[in-house]
Amino acid sequence: MTNVKGKGKGKQAGREVRDSKALEVGARVGLVAYGIVHLLVAWIALQVAWGGTQEDASQSGALAMVSESGPGKALLWVTAVGFVALVLWQLADAVWGFRDKDGAKRTFKRVSAAGKAVLYGALAVLAARQASGTSGGGGSGGSGGSEETLTARVMGAPGGPWIVALVGLATLALAGYQGYRGVTRSFEHDLDPSASSGTSGSAIVRLGQVGYVAKGIALAIIGVLFILAAIDHDPDRAGGLDDALRTLREQPFGPYLLTLVALGLAAFGAYCFGWARHVKRR
Repeated sequence: MTNVKGKGKGKQAGREVRDSKALEVGARVGLVAYGIVHLLVAWIALQVAWGGTQEDASQSGALAMVSESGPGKALLWVTAVGFVALVLWQLADAVWGFRDKDGAKRTFKRVSAAGKAVLYGALAVLAARQASGTSGGGGSGGSGGSEETLTARVMGAPGGPWIVALVGLATLALAGYQGYRGVTRSFEHDLDPSASSGTSGSAIVRLGQVGYVAKGIALAIIGVLFILAAIDHDPDRAGGLDDALRTLREQPFGPYLLTLVALGLAAFGAYCFGWARHVKRR
């Protein structure tokens, strides 16, 4: 009986943390920061499309760009704190959230929240390292180096190419899920009901649709790069977002296609601002 009461109190405490005003404010800051990162990536991608810039068109490149501005270090620390709040928010959802869902749907939502916590955690670390000057790299050159190094290590392990191929397939699955969210507007479940009402609400939803589809396209290219690396046993073919966008530019009508993806990423950045305003409290 004591254990049951203890678990009940633990759940209640966890829900109180999830619904706390402080965590909500921090999550809003984190979503605004997430939007800014996407806008900067979109801006770099446009430069890649038409100017051939060597800036890193990825999240790390965007954060490096922030660090180069006057108040950049302070903004990066605020960004890092916001991302940490998003981590806590998603972890709380992963453990105590989605109480209105049942069975497999609740499990899927909680696993998805845990995955988002990992993503936001990585961004928090990137922001903190850029703010403290320990990032180990600048904003140029391309984001694929770390991915290629890791892929080379995995490729050399027993069954390595199969593991790399599975990573590619998993990335393709995630890309499909992002596109699905955009097409079906299922991301609206993350917003409070007022987000879908009125002219501004309709604009937020449209931005989300375009943004999620664009993110799906970018992730699909990354997934294909990993699969090709596995097939050719060539880790240099693997890469991150920067490599994916530069690969897109090399295709027929590449600058135009990359421009469309960049505009889509910018739309997602703008959507994040609306999301921050209308974040749903579960």
